[in-house]
This record gives sequence, C-alpha cells and structure tokens, in this order.
Amino acid sequence: MGKSIASFKDLIVYQEAYRASIDVMLEIVSKLPDSEKYDLKDQLRRSCKAISRLIAEGYAKKHQRAGFRKYLDDALGESNEIIVSLNHAKDLYYKYVDIKLCDNLINRYDILGKQIYRLAEAWVYFRRKPSPTS
Repeated sequence: MGKSIASFKDLIVYQEAYRASIDVMLEIVSKLPDSEKYDLKDQLRRSCKAISRLIAEGYAKKHQRAGFRKYLDDALGESNEIIVSLNHAKDLYYKYVDIKLCDNLINRYDILGKQIYRLAEAWVYFRRKPSPTS
C-alpha cells in the first residue's frame, strides 16, 4: 500500500510536473533566441508552469468529482501543448537547445499526460476520510 495523500504535493504526478517545469525553464526557455520572447518562450513558460498549478488548484476541489476532473483535463491539455512547443523548439532552434534534452522532456510530458489521464479516471475510486463531525 502506498503513502496516503494528505496534500497535492503528495501526488507523484504533481511532483513530476513541477520538476519538469524547472527543467524546461532552466534548460530550454533560457536558451531560445530573443526573437521568440513573445511567442515560443512565453508559451513554454506559461504551459510548463500551468500543469502543476492546475493539479494543485484542482486538488482543492477533490471532493467534487467533476471539479477535480476539469482541472486535470486542463492539465492534460497543457501537457499536450508543451509537447508541441518542445517539438517546435528542437526543430526550429536546434542550434540553441539540446535535442536530446528536448526529446527527454517530450517523453516525460508524454508519460505525465498519461498519468494525469489515469488519475482523472481513477479519482472516483479514492475514498475520502470521514470528517470528525460525521
């Protein structure tokens, strides 16, 4: 049996989304040319940070099946979006970014998307602890 989930920070999917966002910010966004400041850089910045934020925000609504699910669906969309952006970064700016790192991050976000999807599907089976007043 795994560790109990007391906070969104206990979710492995949150932890991986957060770690991946740090890697994207430090190793990809910072290496792109200034000409992409308002396009690809901005998109990568927003989408990589959004995934962990959406998971955290959705977790606050974990008692609402549809509430948490909506945030997880949005996180999955952001994960797909960052895969496209990372492909653009490696295909357009191969002189600036590490292609192997981009491929590694694309793979991580692909796995992350599957984990988000499975969490959304499985969440209905998690039981909430009864409140002390019950």
